[in-house]
Amino acid sequence: MRAPAHLSIVLHAHLPFVRHPEHEYHLEEMWYYEAMHETYLPLLQALDRLAADGVPGSLTLSLSAPLLTMMGDELLRDRFITHLDRLIALAKEEIIRRGDDEARLKLAEFYRDRFQGMKSYYLDVLQGDVIRAFRRHADSGRLELMTCVGTHPILPFMATDEGRRAQVRAGLQLFEDLFGRRPRGIWIAECAFSPGVDELLAAEGIRFACLEENGITCADAAPVYGNYSPLVSPSGVAFFGRDQLASAQVWSADEGYPGDFSYREFYRDLGYDLPVDEIQPYIHPDGIRHNTGLKFHRITGDVDLSDKELYDPDTARQRAWEHAGHFLHSRLEQADHLADHLGERPAHITCPYDAELFGHWWFEGPDFLEALFRQAAPVESIALSTPAHFLQEVQVHQQTMPATSTWGEESYFAVWLDESNAWIYRHLRNAEVRMLHLVQDAGHDPTTNRALTQAGRELLLAQSSDWPFIIKTGTTVEYAEGRLSDHLEAFDRLAAMIGDGDLDLEWIGEREAKNNLFPRLTPGIWS
Repeated sequence: MRAPAHLSIVLHAHLPFVRHPEHEYHLEEMWYYEAMHETYLPLLQALDRLAADGVPGSLTLSLSAPLLTMMGDELLRDRFITHLDRLIALAKEEIIRRGDDEARLKLAEFYRDRFQGMKSYYLDVLQGDVIRAFRRHADSGRLELMTCVGTHPILPFMATDEGRRAQVRAGLQLFEDLFGRRPRGIWIAECAFSPGVDELLAAEGIRFACLEENGITCADAAPVYGNYSPLVSPSGVAFFGRDQLASAQVWSADEGYPGDFSYREFYRDLGYDLPVDEIQPYIHPDGIRHNTGLKFHRITGDVDLSDKELYDPDTARQRAWEHAGHFLHSRLEQADHLADHLGERPAHITCPYDAELFGHWWFEGPDFLEALFRQAAPVESIALSTPAHFLQEVQVHQQTMPATSTWGEESYFAVWLDESNAWIYRHLRNAEVRMLHLVQDAGHDPTTNRALTQAGRELLLAQSSDWPFIIKTGTTVEYAEGRLSDHLEAFDRLAAMIGDGDLDLEWIGEREAKNNLFPRLTPGIWS
């Protein structure tokens, strides 16, 4: 009997740092609240149920430093509870309004129960500590936890090895502080790889990372086992390539499961459906409409949003179970085919996704994942595994340098570098080089080093790939450009203060309080 194929589901959990204590109600801060109640808490609940039932299998999860910082922040914990209370109140008001409409009443009760259950789970079960819950599942072996490179920068676009190394170290340092150990793997932001990145990772003890498929298939030497076994770079880091077929079945709204007509429609929400006088208490105080998370309609088909039919949670949950079975069957067929080519060597099928696909964009995604683990449990020819487990089982791998690549459109940086956003990089690269000069010239004065550390934080935040992505996609462009300008202007002001020897400690304290990630950051991380 041949060894089972390894199927690794790798979820990358990341959000830009959207903490705004200067505003009581901030629209972009809601990205975090939505991700919490639609993705991260449902994922933990699914893991809890699988653990309670003794269902085998492991999941790989990358948690970025900005997201981890927001998860552990007391201000955002309080605001998240306030957000849930607002949703509960809206659902209760809908129950009163829809009392004579049985179908809509059932949906309003569904959301009331869901949000009340989410609040109880967050406060009573987790005591508001999501990070501890992830650590518990990692300790049991159900999760292989990784982190991301710092604030999620495009490493090949950065100017210096010292700057790239600082981003890697910052992310690893925070992870180690929170989880008590270094991760074995790391998520390279946007899977953006070029030769040399592997050396930075190897120097920090990283054993593996994921790339887009063409990073493997276009490597310096043709991969002997195709995309179904990792390539090890000359520096000793193993790179696993994303399987396009398996991934598209899940993430593609056109070809994949999320487009099924029974699933919840993402783009129709009570925040836009209700008259303004009814929705006003539950949206921005200035009357700005936004998604609330109460969505009463299903995808239905290729019809106008106004023609969508009502959502049925039970039907959608059943479809998620069926799609999980179809996905598993497809991977079994794939594994059987690969066995003919790989012989005794087990195949590794790598399926990385943005974590927010499961729950936020595809509401039933957490149900799908749980169903996949349950249905795979009795199957002997495939194992829900992790890249780390595969490296433990299979010791010998082909060594060659992977190709320069990213995931996303055209798999070659197109999303993060085009005529809409190219202008930002000269500013980022200039600031990065200036940071190195400041560090080289720094003495041992603790107050000056405090200012220099905050300059480093501002630089790290400015380097996030989220800002060029938003500018390219044209969503909240003004916000992304404003964040870039804010961080770079703060960096310039701090650099000027350091150069002049005239430090505004009150203002520095304000920036530290607002942008409070990487608490143990020091200028030495750039040296």
